[in-house]
Amino acid sequence: MDSWVDGQPGDSLSIRDRGLAYGDGLFETFAVKGGQPVLLERHLQRLAEGCRRLGIAADPELVRRELLAYAAALGEGVLKLILTRGDGLRGYAASAQALPRRILQGSPLPTYPQAYQQQGIGLFPCTTRLAEQPLLAGLKHLNRLEQVLARAEWQDAEHAEGLMLDTHGRVIEGVFSNLFLVHRGELFTADLSRCGVAGVMRAQLLEEAKALAVPVNISDISLEQFRQADEVFLCNSVYGVWPVRAFADLSWSVGPLTRKLQGIARALLEV
Repeated sequence: MDSWVDGQPGDSLSIRDRGLAYGDGLFETFAVKGGQPVLLERHLQRLAEGCRRLGIAADPELVRRELLAYAAALGEGVLKLILTRGDGLRGYAASAQALPRRILQGSPLPTYPQAYQQQGIGLFPCTTRLAEQPLLAGLKHLNRLEQVLARAEWQDAEHAEGLMLDTHGRVIEGVFSNLFLVHRGELFTADLSRCGVAGVMRAQLLEEAKALAVPVNISDISLEQFRQADEVFLCNSVYGVWPVRAFADLSWSVGPLTRKLQGIARALLEV
């Protein structure tokens, strides 16, 4: 399906776009089923928070209308929205007259091996570290070079994802996923107030866990705590939940809470 730029079919941008020059913008990646974006409201809430924090004056109703129209035309697949601050001149200072640019792209749903869902995945120990920047923490901004470097660290078929730590050695997330641990019946995920992406599936599963009366702990996670976990799994808004079966010298079975939350995520994505 053709891409849209500012609501019209197009595949070119101004060379003055600040998203290209500085990564000055945000993006969201939606699974689309039956012509509808999955977890739409959570995505739009995160986008609105990103616009507020970056000071990008996007029109939320216009963005919503275009997303829904594009998803309806796509039918099924992956929809990526890129929202930049728009055009600017040389230099970091943004023009007050800059008009936010909206880019919509569609692609087929990825075909991951069924074993990722059923038996779990191998997790690669990335050496690339996430820098701390509280002003950007949690946002899905366009500055993703840390993830580019981390993903380049492995090419083998044994690993489907990589584990990323911050510069102090705290466990944060996967390269394109959020991470959860289960220990003694309690669910743990990293505090993302310094770095990392606050994923929409992560937010959904935290809410679902609380509804199941599962104790939830959002906190700093050390590598030692990670090693002592009873269950480990990853999530994102396209594939749902992947159990982790191996990391370096560690191995896990797929646990009951992982399976429960995986089923919830699958139901959301099969709407």
